[in-house]
Amino acid sequence: MHYAISTTWGPTDTTRASLPFIFAASALEAGDTVMIMLFHDAVTVAVNGSHQKMLPFGPPPRFEEVFTNPNAEVIVCKPCAEARGITENMLLSNCKIGGMNDFHAHVSREDCKAVTF
Repeated sequence: MHYAISTTWGPTDTTRASLPFIFAASALEAGDTVMIMLFHDAVTVAVNGSHQKMLPFGPPPRFEEVFTNPNAEVIVCKPCAEARGITENMLLSNCKIGGMNDFHAHVSREDCKAVTF
């Protein structure tokens, strides 16, 4: 199974920001593939050094498990990043800049389920 996950939560609410990564880590443990599309405030999670400072209240942080897994793809919304002064060279090495066409391509896969946080 492939999961296309979209989220808008970032450091303004670290617990909500962690939920899509917890789900993604669980899916990866089950042998599935995931793509997380970061929109709005969530784009800051992909900035190098950012997620290490984000400690959710309650659930365990599982950002690193997703960012380092070869079966996970993280796409950062280009206009959302540009509005915040974030450039591709500021992102973690396995993240890339993209847009809604990328999200649509994943959601359109026959084996995909979309999940929104």
